Amino acid sequence: MLVNALKSIGASSNINSNYQISSTLTATAGPWKIYSAKRKATGKEYSVFVFDKKSVDTGNNGLGGGGRHSATAHKRVVEEVVERLKKEASSLARLRHPGVLELVEPVEEIRGGGLQFVAEPVTASLSGLLQEKDDQERGGGFGGRSSRYVTEDSNGTRRRRELEIDELEIQKGLLQVSKALEFLHDNAGLVHGNLTPDAILINAKSDWKLSGLSFCSPPEPSTIPTAIQPIILGEVLNPDPRLPKTVQLNLDYTSPDFVLDNNLTTFADMFSLGLLCIALYNSPHRSPIECNTSVSAYKRVFQSSQSVPTATNNYLSSRPLPKELAQHVLPRLLTRRPAQRMTAKEFQESEYFNNVLISTIRFLEGFPAKTPNEKQQFLRGLIKVLPNFPKSVMEKKLLPALLEELKDKELISLILHNVFKIIGLLPAGRRAFNDKVRPKLKDIFVTNAKQPQEKDANRDAGLMIVIEQLSVIANNCNGKEFKDDILPIFYTALESPTPSLINAALTSLPVVLPVLDFSTIKGELFPVIATIFSKTNSLAIKVRGLEAFVTLCGGSSDNSDDGLDGLATEKKKATSSTALDKFTMQEKLIPLIKAIKTREPAVMMAALNVLKVVGRVADGDFVALEMLPLLWSMSLNPQLNLREFQAFMELIKSLSSRVEDEQTKKLQELTSGAVTSPGLKDDFMSFGTIAGSSLEANGTSETDFEALVKGRSSTTTNAMDSWEVSSKPTVASSASSLRNSTPTATFSWSTPPVASPTTTTSHLKAQSGGFRTVTPDLAAIQPMAPTTTQFSQPLQPQSNPISPQTQSTSFNWSSTSSSTTPSNIWATPSSTQPTSNPWASSTSQPSSNIWASQPSTSAFSSLSLNQQQQQQQQQRPQPSSSSSFALPPPPGAPSASSGNTGFSLPRPPGAFPTHSGLGGMNNMSSLASLGAANKTGIGMGMGTGMGMGMNNNAGNMSMNSMMGNMGGMGQQPKPPQQQPKGGLDKYESLL
Repeated sequence: MLVNALKSIGASSNINSNYQISSTLTATAGPWKIYSAKRKATGKEYSVFVFDKKSVDTGNNGLGGGGRHSATAHKRVVEEVVERLKKEASSLARLRHPGVLELVEPVEEIRGGGLQFVAEPVTASLSGLLQEKDDQERGGGFGGRSSRYVTEDSNGTRRRRELEIDELEIQKGLLQVSKALEFLHDNAGLVHGNLTPDAILINAKSDWKLSGLSFCSPPEPSTIPTAIQPIILGEVLNPDPRLPKTVQLNLDYTSPDFVLDNNLTTFADMFSLGLLCIALYNSPHRSPIECNTSVSAYKRVFQSSQSVPTATNNYLSSRPLPKELAQHVLPRLLTRRPAQRMTAKEFQESEYFNNVLISTIRFLEGFPAKTPNEKQQFLRGLIKVLPNFPKSVMEKKLLPALLEELKDKELISLILHNVFKIIGLLPAGRRAFNDKVRPKLKDIFVTNAKQPQEKDANRDAGLMIVIEQLSVIANNCNGKEFKDDILPIFYTALESPTPSLINAALTSLPVVLPVLDFSTIKGELFPVIATIFSKTNSLAIKVRGLEAFVTLCGGSSDNSDDGLDGLATEKKKATSSTALDKFTMQEKLIPLIKAIKTREPAVMMAALNVLKVVGRVADGDFVALEMLPLLWSMSLNPQLNLREFQAFMELIKSLSSRVEDEQTKKLQELTSGAVTSPGLKDDFMSFGTIAGSSLEANGTSETDFEALVKGRSSTTTNAMDSWEVSSKPTVASSASSLRNSTPTATFSWSTPPVASPTTTTSHLKAQSGGFRTVTPDLAAIQPMAPTTTQFSQPLQPQSNPISPQTQSTSFNWSSTSSSTTPSNIWATPSSTQPTSNPWASSTSQPSSNIWASQPSTSAFSSLSLNQQQQQQQQQRPQPSSSSSFALPPPPGAPSASSGNTGFSLPRPPGAFPTHSGLGGMNNMSSLASLGAANKTGIGMGMGTGMGMGMNNNAGNMSMNSMMGNMGGMGQQPKPPQQQPKGGLDKYESLL
């Protein structure tokens, strides 16, 4: 039907153009259908009252007969109904009172003859509310049957309207109705004439509003001028059966003054008010007089005392009536004589309203007219009686009234105390807070607030209440609502010049943080608190700011939480799930701690709590380099007592232990599985020795030295006796012990240590200049003491072969190879004892042949070992045993140029064919026979060959390197080497 009604509205309708009308029916009040609407320009909510003329036309059921005459009469009656309804809307426009429905847009006709007007928003009519209660009672009590009345919230959510009509609600409503009647009777000079539940509307604030003025009229006689036309009782008391009951006078609530006396007075409304009071407590909620719109039936009711509501029959109520109402009010309202009835003002002052709750409501309704002292006393006492109020009264009546009074700045704190008390008591407090309280708070403290730097005691008092009630606020709004509307209020408190307000705001951080998201805390909240902490001159705010940092970092402000027990993590998690991240703590928070200038113990201990929390999550390097120095600096503050100093030391030890454990674990992980030489890390500290800076005997005995300086050669009985194998291995001195500032030769009696078996290639690579050297411990090397030989004397170039009778040779040559497989052409068969061989090769080739020729190079081109290689060889372990000079016989290789030969031994006659690779070793006999029979021949051959080798070798060559490199000849080619000067030149100064 609404669709048809809306279609009938003309396009030129002002209401249709300016309002968005909902399609959901809100309530019905007599012939009016009420729909919620919003003004398009402002979005404010209103109610649109619509009357459809077709609803009256359907009442013509043809009972009147008479054809055309009957149709004409019915049309005239319908027109009278329309005019009466227009009168109702126009009367509302002329009356302005809190108890009368407020008209917003005047009535206008719509297409089809209907009417509509806009009024203040209403949620129900009293008749609809009583019908709803009857349906609930018949359906099994409250909630036993779904409600037919549904409301739509501002966000579009549809919900069942909460209907609550208890005794206080009834008392409050009747009080408001009586005030409206007082206004009509005393000020407007009107009689309502049709006071029924349909004439009372309930708005969003749970206030009862008087409406239904279709039958209002000036009383008889009336001295108050009015523009409203009087009614004719004879016409309105003759109901037309063709019309709906809603457009006719309801005889069930009509005074006998109208029906029986035909008298139109204001006391008739008071009789109707008495019947209304009984209907509110009756079950079902109906008037005790039921005549079904029949005047004759109404008259029969008053002919019998039993059918008239009196005190003897409990006023025909099926339920007990309140004592004050039954004893003091109804007897003076339902009396037959109008002069004995109480007035509307007397009704308000009756015993029925003599209770503290009704008195509170009445005082609140007249609140603007009270003195400031009365207002303050009322607000201080209101918080004590609030729990006694019904929830609907608190939400719909008290809460809106209190919020309206927030415009009085001197009462902000007292009003907010009561507002938050109501929010805590309401079961639907979340909805009430978000719909009513939260927008109001933002308007007062943010939108319309003055500069925060200006001190305002009243505003600060209100802010303090808001900060103290943050827990209630957080429980009644979500994160977005809190961030948009409440967080700016929190910032206002933080930036206030009042220290107590800042302290309260910082203390409430544990309540605020769980509601906010991480980005808001890090990007908005933390910078504000950091700025306050940096700029404040108050030590109390400094300490409170440090406690706030502890909370922001996810810790607890409890000083007993030292972070060392197993419960610390649980405490931290229970504080906030949105703590600052590690980067912000290290890069933003710790610099603030470092910048603290004061050394007050309270500040230092508060800073210690911050460092405890940061130390749990900070990196080990940051703890070691940034936090521990800061802690040491703070701990040495002379103002700290022993207990406070010990607290610092506990944290320092704990963090130091953590850094040690982390670093140890890290190094263990890095070095796990890696095998390093014990001295490898100290190689860079080995500088070597300077040539000529040390002097070593190098195995030379006093006899050798005496023979050397006197120019004589020592003689032995048998030159081959010195070829014996040593009884125990000895360690030779380094060949580089005797050096001059100029390049010098290295000689064979400087025996290097035997190296581990390696290839010739690795041996040559060891001679490269990039190899790091290690200076040996010369004091721990025992010098060799060979028997007196011809080498004890200075080597002189020989032009003639040395006589074997005058010079003998003692060689301890042995192969460096541990293998005994190759043949030994020089060794005595019984030589099995290990010995250190100064002539042994440092290579590991077991079958190296010293007789093998190398193309375009000298056999002794590698006799010279550089300083680095000599030191390396001295550090290598000696083999436990070796054969004596195990060198295989040279193969028949093609001859090489003998001019580059550095070591020439005359070949024994008939032993081998001439080999150019061995230089001056011509006509040498077989080595096997040489070693077995001709010891003298060996001495001569070796003497001559050795003399030539020493004369032609480079100044820095040694016999040790010569013998070591001969094993690798033929395998590794060497570049040609220029023949240096004689090897004995450096000793000329000693002669």
